[in-house]
Amino acid sequence: MDAADEDHPQIVAFPPLLWLIGAVVSVLVHYFVFSIRILPEPFALILGIVCLLVGPSLALPALLTMRAAGTHANPAKPALLIVRGGPYRFTRNPMYLALCLVQAGIGFLLNDWITLLFVVPLALVLHFGVILPEERYLEAKFGEQYLALKRKVRRWI
Repeated sequence: MDAADEDHPQIVAFPPLLWLIGAVVSVLVHYFVFSIRILPEPFALILGIVCLLVGPSLALPALLTMRAAGTHANPAKPALLIVRGGPYRFTRNPMYLALCLVQAGIGFLLNDWITLLFVVPLALVLHFGVILPEERYLEAKFGEQYLALKRKVRRWI
């Protein structure tokens, strides 16, 4: 194995796959095990729609910003530079925040606490299994350039 094979953070799994597994399990629990109502239907529906609009509205510009900058969005590939534009001006992890918002949207659309609470393990796995390894990798690779970004831009929101 050469150095190029190791030029990426050692994350636990591909982040969208982590979300997909949690989303599928939470929906299966909702439909086949039990559910706990959150709010009256119209309010839950509105919150669900808002989350499902905001999540992708954050993720797509983040992906396009990374591509326009000429670096990889896939954490299994090497980071080529630090991206500071688009949604990265406000959060260092807009795509992971978007995954959490989509999971919350599913919970609100189903009006189910159990499905909504799947955001918690998703956020924890993303934080400890993806974000922290990515941060260590970026600090080692880009040094002060990344540390300056960390001082200026929050990790989540």
